[in-house]
Amino acid sequence: MEDNSVSWKVRAIRGATTAADNSVTAIREAVNELMLAIETENALDFDEIISVTFSVTRDLDAIFPAAIARQRPHWDNVPLLDVQQMHVESDLDFCIRCLIHFNTLDPNQPIHHIYQRGAKNLRPDWRFVKARVSSSLPSH
Repeated sequence: MEDNSVSWKVRAIRGATTAADNSVTAIREAVNELMLAIETENALDFDEIISVTFSVTRDLDAIFPAAIARQRPHWDNVPLLDVQQMHVESDLDFCIRCLIHFNTLDPNQPIHHIYQRGAKNLRPDWRFVKARVSSSLPSH
């Protein structure tokens, strides 16, 4: 008997950026820039997105990042949640992070985590891993 079942896998995309200050304008600019980069760099099917969690450092409270993302095309039906990031003394100021969970039929779908502005150095290890992986791939 042939197995016709579909095998889905849950994957996640990380992203982070910083706002210039605690204002609606600065947060909107940072969130839109981050979401555009995530959309551009990843092959997202909006029907397969499970949910998005945004976290912000305690110095950001002018507007919810989810409210900004919800205004973007295709994001109005995605479950979005905002939380306050755990406070750590050495953390970045005005930092916005996101975690996008999605379903995919392709377990090898490339994932491009996006770190912008002051958040670029949050995961320096990923730049090293990405460079090592891409340098070991055959060129076409």
